[in-house]
Amino acid sequence: MVRHYLDFEKPLVELENEIERLKRFPKGRDHGLEEQIRRLEEKLNRLRKEIFSNLTGWQITQLARHMDRPKASFYIQELFESFIELHGDRAYGDDPAIVGGLSMFNGRTLMVIAHQKGTDVREMAYRNFGMPHPEGYRKALRLMKMAEAFRKPVLTMIDTPGAFPGIGAEERGQAEAIARNLRTMAHLRVPILTLVIGEGGSGGALAIGMGDRILMLEYAIYSVISPEGCAAILWKDGEKGKAIAADSLKLTARDLYQLGVIDEVIEEPLGGAHRDPKSMALRLKEAISRHLKELERIDIDQLLKDRYEKFRRIGAFIEEGMGWETDGSKD
Repeated sequence: MVRHYLDFEKPLVELENEIERLKRFPKGRDHGLEEQIRRLEEKLNRLRKEIFSNLTGWQITQLARHMDRPKASFYIQELFESFIELHGDRAYGDDPAIVGGLSMFNGRTLMVIAHQKGTDVREMAYRNFGMPHPEGYRKALRLMKMAEAFRKPVLTMIDTPGAFPGIGAEERGQAEAIARNLRTMAHLRVPILTLVIGEGGSGGALAIGMGDRILMLEYAIYSVISPEGCAAILWKDGEKGKAIAADSLKLTARDLYQLGVIDEVIEEPLGGAHRDPKSMALRLKEAISRHLKELERIDIDQLLKDRYEKFRRIGAFIEEGMGWETDGSKD
């Protein structure tokens, strides 16, 4: 159920409220209600298609951060037959911003590692709004090494504004923890499948995002910096320039697919995943099953070579006026 509406969704609110009001009338009496409801629903559907076919980068960013958007905990519950959560980095403590553990998916065992933002204000505070500390990344690292030891594929879900930038996190080695994860994932001798389900921010996202396949939900985002952060740096105003920055960053799934950063865009229900979470989970289940089957058929040495080449290819650009182009794979 949608509890929160974004600014650009406001034209839909009046129609949805009217439909709900009419549906509460007693059934069985011929007041022409069914025909009236049908016409309103058709109008609502047309308006929704019109709105969601012309979204800006900033509007997609708002959808990726939507309060009602399904979180990792929902997908874990819907996608897997069982899930045994494992806690702690065995060095400092447990970080609730990252959840991980062994799960069963279509009869096969997976190691699942995910950012968890929280579904209400209290849980958001407990989960630190999905912003991990170093111990969260070290927990993820421990679980990835466990998966490698038992030869189980790794599935990661990205949904974070970024790694927590607090003093304590820096004192405990935030940058080192992220860098170590990147190095380990580059050499991990099991398939890695990554899903960007909401907000993918900076190194905090990439620390569990170096997958053999990277899939993004249609209204998710993935970027080196937030639109507000980019605008604050470039124009000294994080609010006024955020819409321009969101478009310039090319952070949407469609943009990133065209740039070769991700491997597939998973279409969301009309209006976003929060409109029909069950349907979204089924779409994810099909994509996960298909990609895991493909990855598990590849020889592990070839898989590591492909993973290396995949990330070396990211970052194609053209130097204007220099007369040459590079794809990021040459020194």
